[in-house]
Amino acid sequence: MGTPHIEAQVGQIAKFVLMPGDPLRAKVMAEKYLTNPKLVNRVRNMFMYTGTYKGVPITIAASGMGNASMGIYSYELFNDYDVDYILRVGTCGAYNKDYRPYSVFNTKDSYGESQFAKIVTRTHQEILPAAKEMFDTIAETAKELNIPLISGRAHASDVFYRSDNSLALAKEKHLDVVEMETYALFANAIKLNKKAAALFTVSDNLVTGEVTTSQERESKFTTMFELALETALKFVK
Repeated sequence: MGTPHIEAQVGQIAKFVLMPGDPLRAKVMAEKYLTNPKLVNRVRNMFMYTGTYKGVPITIAASGMGNASMGIYSYELFNDYDVDYILRVGTCGAYNKDYRPYSVFNTKDSYGESQFAKIVTRTHQEILPAAKEMFDTIAETAKELNIPLISGRAHASDVFYRSDNSLALAKEKHLDVVEMETYALFANAIKLNKKAAALFTVSDNLVTGEVTTSQERESKFTTMFELALETALKFVK
């Protein structure tokens, strides 16, 4: 039996989940990298596929946009499908002028402005860490694959069109990149005693104005995908 938001049956979701925000990116990833990918969820077009990568079961599941959507799907995957690891794979904007488009970013921790963690974990922490084991393994795997990797703090913003100065906030809170989902993911992992991490490809730079297209964001971030998949192999035997 599924949940209100996921129709997959128990056993159809792997222990390790890669989680892009965009459902179409999930589809592209699954069809390109997984052997015998099976569509196990299409409720609200939030596509989730399970297949194998080098013989290892992997699920690629879309989260949708924002902490609220990530909060629903990651909670149900952890709690109802007994997923052990979720690795978010997505795009981010860079607050650092030296972070060029297509740079790959490993998230050490996430800053959130919302009440999500306070409500979920009953402790108000505006900065939540990635699982250290996952963060370190991503770094080790990138080194093995000769993939340049930057790391630091993500800003999990709840507002895309802001009225304040996000660059000033980035300086105050020591934020390196901005996206919209990691704070909820990390909060759910902490509450449910699971493991979560986040890996990004820089899609635009808020300082220099460099951007990528929506088509590129859907299909061309292969370095990040391959790093994520190779990392997953180290956690699932």
